[in-house]
Amino acid sequence: MNAPGDFLPFSRPTLSESAIQEVEDCLRSGWITTGPRVERFEGALKDYLFAPHALALSSATAGLHLGLLAMELRPGDEVITTPLTFVATANTIVEAGATPIFVDVDPGTLNLDVGRVGAAITERTRVLMPVHFAGLPVDQDALYALAGRHGLRVLEDAAHAIGSEHRGRRIGSFGDTQVFSFHPNKNMTTGEGGCLTTSDAGLAAVVERLRFHGIERKDLGTAARATRAPYDVSAPGFKCNMMDLQAALGLHQLKDLDGFIARRTALAERYLERLEGWPQLRLPRTPSYSHRHSWHLFTPVLEVERAGMDRDGFIAAMKARGIGIGVHYPAVHVFRFYQERFGYRLGALPEAERIGERIVSLPLFPTMTDADQDRVIAAMREAFN
Repeated sequence: MNAPGDFLPFSRPTLSESAIQEVEDCLRSGWITTGPRVERFEGALKDYLFAPHALALSSATAGLHLGLLAMELRPGDEVITTPLTFVATANTIVEAGATPIFVDVDPGTLNLDVGRVGAAITERTRVLMPVHFAGLPVDQDALYALAGRHGLRVLEDAAHAIGSEHRGRRIGSFGDTQVFSFHPNKNMTTGEGGCLTTSDAGLAAVVERLRFHGIERKDLGTAARATRAPYDVSAPGFKCNMMDLQAALGLHQLKDLDGFIARRTALAERYLERLEGWPQLRLPRTPSYSHRHSWHLFTPVLEVERAGMDRDGFIAAMKARGIGIGVHYPAVHVFRFYQERFGYRLGALPEAERIGERIVSLPLFPTMTDADQDRVIAAMREAFN
């Protein structure tokens, strides 16, 4: 057993001295809300992601919500998504006035099973909303071919996937619209925060207005001039802007991102090598198409019958040994709201349900050492006896 001070969390942000200094400089500047650092950060995101448009936001949740609103969903419209995701993915669909339609996942990659999506498309379907689970890109070729055949929009929940690539192209550089997260447990962080990228200039303009109260400061209309107001309001928008204080951190996190991903990849490959053949675990699998996995999470599925314990028992056994284990995620459709509001029942999506009951996130972060990882594996060996 390990002393409490030796506790190893499943995730920990990596903050450089230069990033900390930038935050201090921002504080001392007196300009901590949206300003020049946010503008610089958006430019850096565009450059890194090769994105036509990039808008910094208060969270990825805000990005999904505003992106869906900009796609002008109407009551009764349907958005197809995965049940194996954080509940924010589905919540934003509901908040945008649409109905979430869950399609089961591939049990190997844990991504939305694109092969099943066609059967779920109806005349009410408007948007396909995949999640690049743990940083592994969904099969974009199949997804966009399907969207094209049916005239659908695509909003990619890329909260896990900053730096991920599909066939040599970075997520955010092609396709319709993407949303990234900068939460502290993601591959890069701004404390809280996110961004939306899109190839659609019109959608970008709508999101830009909606993220700050619907205010327009340029090309003021007749009404604004008549009332002598310094700005106009074209829609009842929201308060979803990013602060300079967050962007100060993000500017340096983005510079370090490729290094973070390289270390995460090395650790993930080391897990795969050392845990290969363990009957208690089903390890993550990757598809045959060319891709760059950013390894936001390392998520084996517990084979409870062979492990001799359920997930709660495993988490408790690891905690007793000073190791933190995450859970990402329970299937969304098992939550009370989605059962009561939309009629989902257990058994509807068996792969997502089974995985959601057994999935675990092992410790994975850039400053984690090989010795830390060896300790995780040794603790698992003890727990499984």
